[in-house]
Amino acid sequence: MNGAGRVLLLGAGGQLGRALGPLLGRVGPVSALDRTEVDLTDVAALRDAVRTRRPTLIVNAAAYTAVDRAEHEPEVARAVNAIAPAVLAEETRRLGAELVHFSTDYVFDGRARRPYREDDPAAPCGTYGETKREGELAVLAAEIGAWVVRTAWLYARDGQNFPATVRRLADSGRPLRIVDDQVGAPTWVEPLAHALVDALGRRRPSSCPGLYHLTCAGETTWCGLARRLLALIGHPRAGEVEAITTDQYPTPARRPAYSVLDCERARTRLGVALPPWDVALADAFGPRAHPSDREESSR
Repeated sequence: MNGAGRVLLLGAGGQLGRALGPLLGRVGPVSALDRTEVDLTDVAALRDAVRTRRPTLIVNAAAYTAVDRAEHEPEVARAVNAIAPAVLAEETRRLGAELVHFSTDYVFDGRARRPYREDDPAAPCGTYGETKREGELAVLAAEIGAWVVRTAWLYARDGQNFPATVRRLADSGRPLRIVDDQVGAPTWVEPLAHALVDALGRRRPSSCPGLYHLTCAGETTWCGLARRLLALIGHPRAGEVEAITTDQYPTPARRPAYSVLDCERARTRLGVALPPWDVALADAFGPRAHPSDREESSR
């Protein structure tokens, strides 16, 4: 973006928000708020947070991401994933500001046989995906300077995520039985955050508004990701991961069997692309990133 503006980051305590926070300072002074500082289910509090800070750019990295719990808490999921983005879009228009909103691959039903493009019909198969789709539509319908960025299978080096679960399971000695018939693109939040901020450094959302897919390149399964992760950190149980089917691991919410996203639009319009998923995973967890991880996991 040309010239410094005020940036409001929501969801600053999440794994994507933690990656974005230090980088958004390149765009302008940042007000970073987490769930303890603004309750996204409270519309009045959300409006007040925006109006008090009067940002020129809002980055919404906040979401209700508990996919299974959303089936039992649809009102809360809708408040965070659908109503809050609609409010942010309204406030963005009122301020004459711009907005970046993150969404998910779970807006698709997983029946595709090739990577999903932005213009493919959305067909969520659960409450989480449904509410995220509602949020997308609210932002896009507002006709403001906004990027809606769909990403997928996010993880960070720390926090609660799939790699952390796999490592904890491996350390516990419990059976390593991981689903092998769900296909996606694991995406490390660090290159995603860098790509987004790089794009903001070159162009404004108002100059090329719309919907974009942005994930690491390539594809794998949850089982493939688990095997690669444990091999990278030198875990002694790396060869013990057993592939199972989704039917063998039932969950309250149905997941898309295939949710790889085609990221060509982001490459051509925004000038950004992320590395292959296995390269990013090695950068995040390989011996050059955290030598101590290999030592601790081998004890």
